[in-house]
Amino acid sequence: MNNLIMFIATGFYSGYLPIAPGTWGSLMALPLNFLLLKLSTPYYAMALVIIFVLAVATAGSAEKIIDRKDPGIVVIDEIIGMLITLIGAPFTPLAWAAGFLLFRLFDIWKPFPVRWADRHLNGGLGIVLDDVLAAAYALLCMQIFRLW
Repeated sequence: MNNLIMFIATGFYSGYLPIAPGTWGSLMALPLNFLLLKLSTPYYAMALVIIFVLAVATAGSAEKIIDRKDPGIVVIDEIIGMLITLIGAPFTPLAWAAGFLLFRLFDIWKPFPVRWADRHLNGGLGIVLDDVLAAAYALLCMQIFRLW
């Protein structure tokens, strides 16, 4: 069971790549998003909720397995963050690249309340929620750009 948890939590082992695991995890979301786009809106929303719950559960379990707070190899949080960022984004390389750059910007910069969540919440929810909040900023920017 630990192997399955680590497989999911590390974004299909992309978190083990030596440089910038969060960036690799964010990139791993792109093929998954491509598959999710084939779903109807209710199933797409349900899939995001399931992935969020799975992310919280596996990130928290991986943290216990590794015995280290918010280990860098856990990138399932970046995956759900990217999936949230790309909600409603057109299926174009430019839109997906913009979403990727915006999400990475907010994930690294950590404006309020992202930094607060990162520092004050523990376990799986703490690992995932700061990325979800960063994704909310990126999603807002994406929607503003789309309306423009």
